[in-house]
Amino acid sequence: MAAEDAREKRVRTVEAEDVDAADILGSAVERREDPALITGEAEYTDDIQLPGMAHMAVLRSQYAHAKIEDVDTSEAEAMDGVVGVYTHDDLAREDTPGETPFLVPVGWLLPSLENVDHPILADGRVRYQGDAIAVVVAEERYQAHDAVDAVDVEYERLDAVTDPDDALAGGAPQLHSGADGNVAFDWELGDAEATEAAFEDAAHTASVELENQLLVPNAMEPRAAVADYHPGDDELEVFMTSQNPHLHRLLMSGVIDHPEHKLRIKAPEVGGGFGSKIHHYPDEALTAWVAKHLERPVKWQATRTETYLTDAQGRGHQTDAEIAMDDDGTILGLRVDTRANLGSYLSTFAPSVPTWLYGTLLSGQYDIPAIHCQVTGAYTNVPPVDAYRGAGRPEASFVVERMVDLGAKAVDMDPAEFRRRNFVDPDDFPFESEVAVVYDSGDYEPALDRALEMIDYESFRERQAAAREEGRYLGVGLSSYIEACGLAPSELAGQLGAQAGLWESSLVRVHPSGTVTAYCGTSGHGQGHETTYAQIVANELGVPYDDVEVVEGDTDEIPQGMGTYGSRSAAVGGSSLVTSARKVVDKAREIAAHQLEADPDDVEFDDGTFHVTGAPEQSMTFQAVAQQSYLAHEMPDDVEPGLEATSFYDPDNFTFPFGTHAAIVEVDPDSGEIDVERYVAVDDVGPQINPKIVEGQIHGGVAQGVGQALYEGAEYDDNGNLLTGSMQDYAVPKAFHVPEMELDHTVTESPHNPLGVKGVGEAGTIAAPQAIVNAVCDALDVDHVDMPLHPERVWRAANGGGD
Repeated sequence: MAAEDAREKRVRTVEAEDVDAADILGSAVERREDPALITGEAEYTDDIQLPGMAHMAVLRSQYAHAKIEDVDTSEAEAMDGVVGVYTHDDLAREDTPGETPFLVPVGWLLPSLENVDHPILADGRVRYQGDAIAVVVAEERYQAHDAVDAVDVEYERLDAVTDPDDALAGGAPQLHSGADGNVAFDWELGDAEATEAAFEDAAHTASVELENQLLVPNAMEPRAAVADYHPGDDELEVFMTSQNPHLHRLLMSGVIDHPEHKLRIKAPEVGGGFGSKIHHYPDEALTAWVAKHLERPVKWQATRTETYLTDAQGRGHQTDAEIAMDDDGTILGLRVDTRANLGSYLSTFAPSVPTWLYGTLLSGQYDIPAIHCQVTGAYTNVPPVDAYRGAGRPEASFVVERMVDLGAKAVDMDPAEFRRRNFVDPDDFPFESEVAVVYDSGDYEPALDRALEMIDYESFRERQAAAREEGRYLGVGLSSYIEACGLAPSELAGQLGAQAGLWESSLVRVHPSGTVTAYCGTSGHGQGHETTYAQIVANELGVPYDDVEVVEGDTDEIPQGMGTYGSRSAAVGGSSLVTSARKVVDKAREIAAHQLEADPDDVEFDDGTFHVTGAPEQSMTFQAVAQQSYLAHEMPDDVEPGLEATSFYDPDNFTFPFGTHAAIVEVDPDSGEIDVERYVAVDDVGPQINPKIVEGQIHGGVAQGVGQALYEGAEYDDNGNLLTGSMQDYAVPKAFHVPEMELDHTVTESPHNPLGVKGVGEAGTIAAPQAIVNAVCDALDVDHVDMPLHPERVWRAANGGGD
């Protein structure tokens, strides 16, 4: 299919009023969030202006590793407009609030974990460039930033290390006294003996050293917080750029020693997160602490430079991988040894990302009988490393799909046929892999076949051969990925080390007129929750879509919640709303049956109307029942007035989306330039609540995956100084860098949630990097080229110089 044809096939949005209530689920309803966002009416954290508000700025270390000999704040304190300057010692003064150590907590534990203290202001030592040393509060924002420059810090510089292999080597500078050899943890998964036996029996093996480089998240909106303290009732209100307000409330209450029930966290509009706004950072806690101390509103807004220095980075793996096959090209075993960069301190969910979110996906779409994975976490002098779009799943998929291509090459088999031969058979689902997970459902071959059809694979191979004779280098790369979404159930998460449940809560409240407000504990920041959740609730209750309001992101409005990340919103949050809505329908059925003088078992509910079985004329609309529930003049026995329901939904298992992406590239061997000629994505994310939103999520994910493959990477010098500290140095892909995408899908329902959905927010990011790398390696007929595929790196590979 040509790109032009693919564009014609794209889903068209529709107006909600043009869709029947029975068809609202699965319709491409226009996003209701967009008008405010594109007209500038939406309110972001930095838009919030409170009376008497002061501004905070943070003094950050200019060195990646140093002892702090002295901090002189006197000049800054004397400057016009300065309200206060605070260092670590000021946090625990008798005249300042809080009695805790002011340490950032870790939300995921492992048996071998060497946890270390992470003070919200440096306590005698800094461990990465950008580590917070002091905060300045002033009447105006620029006064605060000017005063930061006036704080004088005396350092004793120490050697720095930014690479995990270097950090784990003998003689490396030690970052923490409690973590010998800079080892944060040693973790393994799988059967080492069985894997060793598989390699001994193998007819063919292939191996490679892989780097999955550090990435800077680069959300459109930098992190920000506005804190407002009310001393009369000890209420502390914090507006912030958060992906999970309830978790931030819980953690912040402990960090600054403020009662959880007296702390409100609210996320206004959030300009992107990609995982970077899940975590608990020092800065937002400091903003809240200062506001409480000064008893006045305080705002902190990160600069773009601060986000590059301090936002939790992603990936950062060094991996040795090996694959074993028999003569027929059947995979016998996979062996993986990864050293994971965790940065200077442990971020909120950091221990889980290179372990349970990574090792458990190393079977990919394939039936691999023996797998062993060893991961060593390393402390280094870079910012804390944590979840970034995909969080462990992209790293695993990259290893698997690179090894599958190399395995096919080792047995001289076409990479598409090699994949097909080793796919999990559709009759084997639910499929238990050798790395501790059970895939819910899947049928992998149709997605591969469709991707091959879309790029006309056989004709391309002929064209590729003809082009090579002309001295042109064309290549095709396949990526048959799998991901795990909606980590659950909570009992399992707890066994794996999570320090929180991974359920989701919701409240569906029907008003007397029959309109509905749906509250959910997720916290959208671009995913289109206001639209898709309204579609879900409207479908369940049979009410008009426009009669459903969705509320998220406010701990005072929502009973509880676990936030938005890991592609969990539809599968867990949406299913919670389904559960609550069905409870509402059950109660409404009792009320309707009483009104209709029928047994509840004889009352059916279809398209927003209750009617007696076999007697459709005996009916009541949902709106009429809602009115009766609040009038409460004639209610069934033991049924309370009102019509609302709350649910805490805890799934039975993860969901496992999958698909095949394919990229066609042309590489110029003289310049190393890469032209992405075609990009095809066939994804199976289960039933699509809103196909247009699914399409947008895939577009965004692929853009980030292509960015990693071709352009992005955080680079540090030998002293730990960030060399790619701005958009002038760090190549975020622009619109013209992102290839035209041709999309299609298959549908395999998940049996683990009432919607059958699987998750889509991270699919493109998980699938795209190896599709591009595989294509470039195919074009050059080389084993491997590390990301990002900069022209010099590609030129060296094309001309036999290695990486």
